[in-house]
Amino acid sequence: MKYIGAHVSAAGGVQNVPERADAIGAKAFALFTKNQRRWKAKPLSPNNIEGFKQNCEKFGFSMDYVMPHDSYLINLGHPEKDKLQKSRDAFVDEMQRCEQLGIKLLNFHPGNHLNKHSPEECLRTIAESINWTLDQTDGVTAVIENTAGQGTTMGYTFEQLAEIIDQVEDKDRVGVCIDTCHAFTAGYDFRTKDTFEKTFEVFEQTVGFKFLKGMHLNDSKKPFASRLDRHESIGNGAIGLDGFRFIMQDKRFDDIPMILETPNTERWAEEIAMLYSIKN
Repeated sequence: MKYIGAHVSAAGGVQNVPERADAIGAKAFALFTKNQRRWKAKPLSPNNIEGFKQNCEKFGFSMDYVMPHDSYLINLGHPEKDKLQKSRDAFVDEMQRCEQLGIKLLNFHPGNHLNKHSPEECLRTIAESINWTLDQTDGVTAVIENTAGQGTTMGYTFEQLAEIIDQVEDKDRVGVCIDTCHAFTAGYDFRTKDTFEKTFEVFEQTVGFKFLKGMHLNDSKKPFASRLDRHESIGNGAIGLDGFRFIMQDKRFDDIPMILETPNTERWAEEIAMLYSIKN
């Protein structure tokens, strides 16, 4: 079964997110548990925590299909020790917020080397950051999102994702989220049945579907292999509807949160319904 949703606003408190997700016909959702553009945030209140849990139950959302995103400021591969520690501390806080809310997954961008250390050293630093974080938390899986490879961003090849996972000590608490726009502009084609099969054969051989914990479903404003991260509404971009039809009809993508981050929030209900309509 497919569990499709969107990254829903947490304005007014995380307790409001489940109702907003239900209103667009979602069976999964993403959120920010704090302001994604600030380092610090007030602790979650009992009202936030209990309200979130009660509303997830009220609207029928399993925690298996809730996948928050961490702050955009965090860089777990930062080459400077003080800034790396700031990112690690912030990431632990994000994981602990998930623990409080009963959430099992936390999605994050792996990091950037900033041309100050090698890509290999950056990947090692990211893995060390994950290990450091998992040692201090419990019950939440760190879900690495593939990137488009813009600038000095790491994690844009399946091999890089596999290298990070290989260096994580607790394999039961690490996974991957595939963003379709990022994969496409990083050079992974899935617009035809042939390229779809080839791309995900490579994924299985390098990373493995056992580590696939979620997806971000986004079309792309930018062309194939452009290494640019610009999301577009489903079917309106360079990927096209067929690429999403192949995903929706493939059972390897069942039973994970599949999250829209497309730019026109007014179309989310329509996009969710359309994606369900092409799964058979």
